[in-house]
Amino acid sequence: MDEQLNHAPCGFLTLTKDGTIESINETLLRMLHYERDELAGKQIGSILTVPSKLFYQLYFVPLIKVQEKVEEMYLSFEASNGDEVPVILNARKTKQAQIDCIVFPISKRNQYENELLGAKKEAEAALLAKHEANKQLESALKELKVKQLELMEVNQQNQRFKIETKKELELARKIQETSLTDPIHLKDIQVESYYRASSELSGDIYGFYPIDQHRYGIILLDVMGHGISSALITMSLHSLFQRLISSGVQPEIVMQELDKHLHSLFQNKEETRHYCTAIYLLIDTRQQKIDYINAGHPPAIWQDKNGKQSELKATGVPIGMFEDIVYKAKTITYTRGDRLLLFTDGVTDPLGSNVLQALLRENQSLPLAKLKHKIIQSLEHQEKFYHKSDDKCFILVDLK
Repeated sequence: MDEQLNHAPCGFLTLTKDGTIESINETLLRMLHYERDELAGKQIGSILTVPSKLFYQLYFVPLIKVQEKVEEMYLSFEASNGDEVPVILNARKTKQAQIDCIVFPISKRNQYENELLGAKKEAEAALLAKHEANKQLESALKELKVKQLELMEVNQQNQRFKIETKKELELARKIQETSLTDPIHLKDIQVESYYRASSELSGDIYGFYPIDQHRYGIILLDVMGHGISSALITMSLHSLFQRLISSGVQPEIVMQELDKHLHSLFQNKEETRHYCTAIYLLIDTRQQKIDYINAGHPPAIWQDKNGKQSELKATGVPIGMFEDIVYKAKTITYTRGDRLLLFTDGVTDPLGSNVLQALLRENQSLPLAKLKHKIIQSLEHQEKFYHKSDDKCFILVDLK
């Protein structure tokens, strides 16, 4: 690689047709905080975030094969320190069957786009309100005498409908929250949770259930989107996973049955299809082991009694995405005093996984309920500076 390209103001890397990194310039290495020998010969997936790995396989690879180029694809790299680096990537296939990629970081651009989008929406809403008001005024001036009583009745009906709808949504919210399980405080295990919808109803759902004297099932799901449609799907999934987990079936069966259920709901109707990420843990306190499956969900954080942390990363794709997916569980063993944190992306979007890891590490001796309060305080503080609203849910587990 020549010196000018090596220090260009944008990232550059060359891939083989199977996604192996052949060369990478200094600009991209500095951007990701890697040394050259750490990435040479590695797969491109090793420096992509979990969603971007899926996106790479689903879109990048087919486009390169068919069109031999990719233009302005949004991906996120994962730096060596764990930071997420959003980029725009252009790529083309060379005559030597290599793939040359140019990478532009867009952290600042995302911030500016969000601000511009917010201003645009406010302007559009104001303009729409103005046009609507003008139409209503013209209509009222023309038909004031004839339509006065009719308009009054319509207004009354709308008000009644609004009140009734609000009551129905509030009732639905209470029903959804009632389905959530209570904290567990036993000799061998303690479980605390936090749940907050971004609107009246949520696309997040969780449950933790004693199976027998020594086994406990813990599940956390995040349905695509939020609001009424996502909430309906969560309630449909809830009754199924509660029955499956309580009966003590293996994690593979739990995930496969949830996946089949989602596919049966939509029957290949793409316009209504929803998928969801999920993580399920089967904890055996007698054998001190955990069987888990992570279906495209944000990695759970596992901290041992000495403060060492690791992640329970994705072991499969989100449920409802592809048919006939086979999910396989992974098994880990734990020692008494270990701690787990499961969460949805509504928690990591404002905080980031690094903040959560620090909160766990710095409050290792803190009781679970107080640690939960600290995480909630951090969320509420960060939300003052974070514009996106999403459902928020996390689960804390102490293995006593």
